[in-house]
Amino acid sequence: MSHQRRLVLGSTSRYRAGLLGRLGLPFEQRAPGTSETELPGEAPAARAMRLAIAKATDAGNGLTDALVIGSDQVAELGGLLLEKPGSVERAHAQLGSCSGHIVSFHTALCVLDTANAQQRTHLDLTRVHFRVLPSKEISRYIEREQPLDCAGSFKCEGLGISLFERIENDDPTALIGLPLMALARLLREAGLDVP
Repeated sequence: MSHQRRLVLGSTSRYRAGLLGRLGLPFEQRAPGTSETELPGEAPAARAMRLAIAKATDAGNGLTDALVIGSDQVAELGGLLLEKPGSVERAHAQLGSCSGHIVSFHTALCVLDTANAQQRTHLDLTRVHFRVLPSKEISRYIEREQPLDCAGSFKCEGLGISLFERIENDDPTALIGLPLMALARLLREAGLDVP
């Protein structure tokens, strides 16, 4: 039987905290304070992984015997990054450009063991097929869900699911921001009992 390690989620996201809570392990949240500045020419998957590792590292600063989880998600449409829109107008334009297309979500995960600085990582790819979205539907959706803080301008765990024709992925929790199947595997590799 392993001793229960201190588990830290390097994120203040209530979505990620809700997902991690499903594993039934006690954990705490720490804001990583990581700069999410884009690097020139950086591929979306590489950016997601770089930021996941940076968040775990930043949130783990000063901790000596903890497992720290960092995760980041980058949405991509035809090679272009989809940022958090921040305004109704930008959300409308973003969803309009997604209409009838496939958006790729790269969700990166890093579990940092602060006892030995070992990093365990995983990268998930989810492909979301958007149906053709009439402008009125986009406006209604934005008004109801207010997805202005979400990359891609939607919340798949809410009404956003109605915007899609189908989702291709290995782990349905990845799209919400924390791939739990991979996380459970990485935590087991690090010595935690899951379940």
